[in-house]
Amino acid sequence: MPVAIITGASKGLGLALAGALAERGWDLVLDARGAEVLAEAARAVAVHGTRVTALPGDVTDPGHRAGLVAAAWRLGGVDLLVHNASALGAEPLVRLEELPLEGLRRALEVNLVAGLGLVQEALPLLRASGAGAVVAVSSDAAAEAYETWGGYGASKAALDHLAAVLAVEEPGLRVWAVDPGDMATDLYAAAVPDDPDPRPEPARVVPGFLRLLDERPASGRYAAAAPAEGVR
Repeated sequence: MPVAIITGASKGLGLALAGALAERGWDLVLDARGAEVLAEAARAVAVHGTRVTALPGDVTDPGHRAGLVAAAWRLGGVDLLVHNASALGAEPLVRLEELPLEGLRRALEVNLVAGLGLVQEALPLLRASGAGAVVAVSSDAAAEAYETWGGYGASKAALDHLAAVLAVEEPGLRVWAVDPGDMATDLYAAAVPDDPDPRPEPARVVPGFLRLLDERPASGRYAAAAPAEGVR
C-alpha cells in the first residue's frame, strides 16, 4: 500500500484528503495539534480498512516531524507528503501596520520552515519510493495582494518558491504547490469571521488533488479546481 503523511489532518482539507486517500487504499500518518480531534479523524478514515497512525503534535517541533516520518517508515515508507498545516499570523487577519511580528514569525515557522523541515526528514524515503510526491498547500493570497492577507500570503508565496526550487533539485520527485481556493474551514472562519458569503466545502476540491496523483503532471504550481493546467 502507498503511504502518505498529511499535516493538519484533523479537519478541513486535511481530513477530506485523508478520507479520499483511505478510500483508495492508502495507509496514512496524520498530524494535528489537537489529540482528541485527531483521534476522531483517524477513526473516521480507518473504516476504509487502511492503516492509520495519528500523531498529535506541533509541526514546528523537529522531534515531532521525525516521529511522523518514523511512523511512515514503519508502514512501508513515504510516497506522498502533504504539508497542509497552516497558521494565519493573526486571528482575525489585520493590516500589515497592525500585524504582530510574533504572529508573522509563527506563520513562517508553520507554513514554511516546518514544511522544509518535514521534507528534509522525509527525503530519503520519498526518493526510495520511486514515485514520491510532495504537495505544498498554497493559497491565492500567495499570488494576489489582498488587504489583511499580507503576512499569511507572504508565507505561502515563500512556500511556493521553496517548492519550485525543490522540484529543480529533486527531479525524481513530483513537487506541486496547490492553491485550493477559498473553503469553508475553521482557518478561513478565523481569518475573516464576519464574511457573509458561503464558501465551498473542502471535499469539493479534493478531486483536483487526486487528479494530480493520477495524472502526475510536471512539478509546478496548480489550482485544485483545474490541476491539469499549471498556474503562475
